[in-house]
Amino acid sequence: MKRETARWVRKAEADIQGARQLAAARPTFHDLVCFHSQQAAEKYLKALLQEYGLTVPRTHDLEELLNRLLPHDASLRKLRRGLAALTPFAVDYRYPGETATKRDALSSLRRAERIRREVRHRLKLKP
Repeated sequence: MKRETARWVRKAEADIQGARQLAAARPTFHDLVCFHSQQAAEKYLKALLQEYGLTVPRTHDLEELLNRLLPHDASLRKLRRGLAALTPFAVDYRYPGETATKRDALSSLRRAERIRREVRHRLKLKP
């Protein structure tokens, strides 16, 4: 694994750990669980882009990141729905007006965990 890929993975791992801890905390911080889940997914995808030698854009749009990866790994297509659901948590829920529910938080964490497994598998890292 490339050094820069490993840096992306470390950042992604920190976000997924943060999301897990926030989901387990009482009271639960649903917005923050969703945000860190989205951030973890974003950073895992950027790690793959880095590893494949592709440009890593400055975007929170997970579908855009996926579209850049698909020519190199079409099997990632199965993640599209989960990524589309996570993207709004990057910005929309960080400001007044939108509030995540418990269901949103649990769902976003599950989606991020799935993306984590898929990326770590491709990078040949332990689950």
